[in-house]
Amino acid sequence: MSDHDVKMTKTTPQQFFFALWGGLFAPIIAIALIVGLVAKIQGSHSTQAALAYNDQAVEERIHPVGEVNVVDANAVHVDKEGEQVFGEVCTACHTPGALGAPKFGDKAAWGPRIKQGYETLIKHAIEGIRQMPARGGNPDLTDTEIARAVAYMANDAGAKFTPPAAAAPAAPAAAAPAAPAADAKKM
Repeated sequence: MSDHDVKMTKTTPQQFFFALWGGLFAPIIAIALIVGLVAKIQGSHSTQAALAYNDQAVEERIHPVGEVNVVDANAVHVDKEGEQVFGEVCTACHTPGALGAPKFGDKAAWGPRIKQGYETLIKHAIEGIRQMPARGGNPDLTDTEIARAVAYMANDAGAKFTPPAAAAPAAPAAAAPAAPAADAKKM
């Protein structure tokens, strides 16, 4: 061996305690974080929340496909605006471009159609063309509503069509004239 043996320095009690606490500090923090995480996960899985989630999931699965809307047959029909008709009927095909329908706002797809003219577009929408059903599949739409929807979609693609204005409200039917007093006495 060599003449210069390496001697270890003595560890003081203060150094020992710092080393001990330093060595235990990281594992204690890790264990505390893991315990906190597990407690948080367990707390988020409460019975009431799970039941509410299950109820909501069941409601979504058994929700009816269609709904029945009861409408008074004698009610006055109010024509819808083009944007409203588009949102209720036309958007199903014209937003995704289903079955070759020109997408809403797609100037390249609407360009050739706009060149055909407003009246031709209205005629195609009313009678149906290719895969598009007559009246967009809603037989309750009036010609005015369809014309407004066509103008709304075409104008968004660059046309300058003027949609039909709202019709003047019809005057209420005149009441039957009252019978003269002399005729009333005869009866």
